[in-house]
Amino acid sequence: MGFSIKLAPGVRIRASSRGIRTSVGPRVARVHVGAGRTGVSTGIGPVGSYSSLGGDTRRSSRSRGATPSTAAYQRQLAAQQRQAAQAQRAEEAQRLAQAFLRILALHRVEFPTATRPIAPPPAPPDRANIYKHYEQHALTGIGLFDRAKRAAAKQQAAQWTEAETQRQWAERLQQQAAWQQHLDLRWQQLCANDPDVVIETLEEAFEDNEAPSAAVGVTGSEVSLVVLVPSVDQVVPDRMPTTTQAGNLSLRKLPQRDRADYYKQFISGQVLVTIREALAVAPAIESARVAVLRHDGADSYGRPRMSCLLAIKIHRSALNGVHWDTADAVAIVNDTNSELLQNPRPRTGDPQPLNLAAEPELAALINAVDLTDLLQ
Repeated sequence: MGFSIKLAPGVRIRASSRGIRTSVGPRVARVHVGAGRTGVSTGIGPVGSYSSLGGDTRRSSRSRGATPSTAAYQRQLAAQQRQAAQAQRAEEAQRLAQAFLRILALHRVEFPTATRPIAPPPAPPDRANIYKHYEQHALTGIGLFDRAKRAAAKQQAAQWTEAETQRQWAERLQQQAAWQQHLDLRWQQLCANDPDVVIETLEEAFEDNEAPSAAVGVTGSEVSLVVLVPSVDQVVPDRMPTTTQAGNLSLRKLPQRDRADYYKQFISGQVLVTIREALAVAPAIESARVAVLRHDGADSYGRPRMSCLLAIKIHRSALNGVHWDTADAVAIVNDTNSELLQNPRPRTGDPQPLNLAAEPELAALINAVDLTDLLQ
């Protein structure tokens, strides 16, 4: 008969008829001390083995029994170091996997379609607090034992309270009506694609976007947008988790072509999520033009230097029926656009800057952007 207690991860004490015995370390290299001889056990899966480290107690410290103890300790230390390295590699693999999954899922964010805003109902007046105020005022100067006057005063306070409650409630309803009138006017202007209202609405919607975005102009039912994306090194990891033929975890270097493909997924995802949000909050907009900019540092004057990596136009109707859960961002961009300008590097597919000298309208659109404000 006996029992076992786990004191901490990797530390367990067992009690039996032979005495107390302590086990320390992981299963692949566990040291046992206490009752009986010191030993090391190893095991992977259902298979395990045990080796005794203790020699004849009558031998000196120079006997051969000391050598296995040192060797076992070194093996245990090496096993623990391998385990720690493996755990660190697993954490890194998880982080990398999450980064790639996030890139592939950017365009799948859903945005509720805007509807006519309704002013919230006002809170009712605090009748108890109002009565307390009037009661205190009405009872001023009346003795505690003058019950008749106190009753009359409380009745008067109740009448004052009713009148004040109705006055406050009417005032709050009037404020709600005025606020609703303002909201209705804004909604009408938004549905009429008033440029100022549409741009202001989109600015509020884009405030929390991962990639800085801005509405530049509205022409009829079309909105012009810009999206600022970081460089490939800032968003696409240079390694990818995978497994070897033996089934071991590996973090292999990502080929340049594959890295460029993920960067294109990132850019396309940011384009689609920006367009989807714009069409959701501005329900009368029927198409969106997007210029994707990349910040390439500052010029010699300290001004931001920008490259335009992509320009696209997508109609609202083209997005109807898209299988957002299964289609990737690049495929959706290629299938839904009515205009697309891009300049991939021939060998690797890396997005290269467009030649704006040949695109005066696109250059004018970018020049209309406050780049300093976009970078903040």
